[in-house]
Amino acid sequence: MSAGGEMQPLKGSQLAITALVLALGTFMQVLDTTIANVSLPTIAGNLGASTDQGTWVITAFAVANGIGVPLTGWLMGRYGVVRTFVFSVLAFTVASLLCGIAWSLPSLIFFRVLQGGVSGPMIPGSQALLISIFPPDKRGTALGIWSITTLVAPICGPILGGYISDNYHWSWIFLINVPVGLAVTFLCWSNLKTRETPTRKLPIDTMGLALLVVWVGALQIMLDTGKDADWFASTQIVILAIVTAIGFAAFLIWELTAKNPIVDLSLFKSRNFALGTLAFCLGYAVFFANNLLMPLWLQTEVGYTATWAGLVAAPAGVVAVLLTPLAAKMMSRVDARIIATIAFIAFAASFLMRSRFTNEASFLDFTLPLLVQGIAMATFFLAMITILLDGVPPQKIPLASGLSNFARITAGGFAASIVTTLWDRREALHQSRLADQTTIFTPGLRQTLQYLHDSGFSDLSAKAAVARNAMRQAYLLAANDIFWASGWICIVLIGMVWLCRRAVSGGGTTAAAD
Repeated sequence: MSAGGEMQPLKGSQLAITALVLALGTFMQVLDTTIANVSLPTIAGNLGASTDQGTWVITAFAVANGIGVPLTGWLMGRYGVVRTFVFSVLAFTVASLLCGIAWSLPSLIFFRVLQGGVSGPMIPGSQALLISIFPPDKRGTALGIWSITTLVAPICGPILGGYISDNYHWSWIFLINVPVGLAVTFLCWSNLKTRETPTRKLPIDTMGLALLVVWVGALQIMLDTGKDADWFASTQIVILAIVTAIGFAAFLIWELTAKNPIVDLSLFKSRNFALGTLAFCLGYAVFFANNLLMPLWLQTEVGYTATWAGLVAAPAGVVAVLLTPLAAKMMSRVDARIIATIAFIAFAASFLMRSRFTNEASFLDFTLPLLVQGIAMATFFLAMITILLDGVPPQKIPLASGLSNFARITAGGFAASIVTTLWDRREALHQSRLADQTTIFTPGLRQTLQYLHDSGFSDLSAKAAVARNAMRQAYLLAANDIFWASGWICIVLIGMVWLCRRAVSGGGTTAAAD
């Protein structure tokens, strides 16, 4: 929803300052989806938890944010875009403070849930307000500011998170939000409080929201605790699976029959929306999972510090920022399916390049695939949003955008849980295979042990060093398996994209839904 229809655009320094703080609002929210990735080993170690348990810090935020997104449209209609955005930023700032003073992993996870839940309106709110404060002929500039902000934040997240974790206490990755959030809250309210959008009393689908929280929450807890509980050998996991299935079925039935559903499932009647959203979610899930796996592996098995793990990821964001303006221009002339194909090919190439990593890989070897991923980041989001919104009636575009983002964010949270489990399972398999192929009679092992003995290692220390090297090799092979599978999933998704209708941003789209 845009406030620009009845309000005059801002001018001069007021426009510049307001645009900056709105961009900072987006920056904070996006930054917090990635800043903790490289800090997980540090956070988990400091709070007395394993790295696997630490992934809850990522998934809790992602899933809570995904659940909060469908409420955005109702909140903006009921209370106005300005009030909703300003309150969301203020609540996010308070939640960030609580995350920074968390005293245990459960308390941090709880505060991350709170932080993710209240941040739902921040991105759509900043986008709507940016459009409203610029004159109509400059709204492309407004969207450009918004788009570049969402790409710069993922670059800064790993680098900033790594630097803070290596040089200061990890809590500062959350506490740095506090002064920025307070400034954004104050300046936005001061400059925009007279530009509030019309409000009206709207019914809220409380039952639909409750069912959504139940089945999404149960599924996420099942995925996060399943590995430690031995999956379906655990009664708790079985109960969670049953709750998920029943909750999801009840949610579907309720939303299809409710008068004012919180999620408009009728949008899935459109072929482009249904297939586009599915491809969008799967592609983002693969991307998000690999963005989590790479720094975890670099720190726990390769020996990189959090800072250097963050620097490995930086090239992808730099390339994305440089190419996004070109991709945006192409979207108005080129079939979005072609742009999406380029994105998935770039993703696939990046992941398949990573699947060839060895123990001797250098910093350059790690960064080259990320450079290729930058091409995908510049094209993937623009192309997929254009495809899935094709044919959606204008009055339903906010609902469609909210639903697709809910699905995307939730898919990313699920993927983060699944990838850590899969990585450990594949490591155990590879370690077992390495053990089967290595005995005391293996010439290579005997030579290695003899070399270690000659270097001053005791027999026990030498064998421990060999076992540690075998584990490191097993984790490398497990990571390579996931990279390889991710590449082929992206190739398969190209076919799904071409099952959609032709779509061009700014024109040429088909209005009718299937």
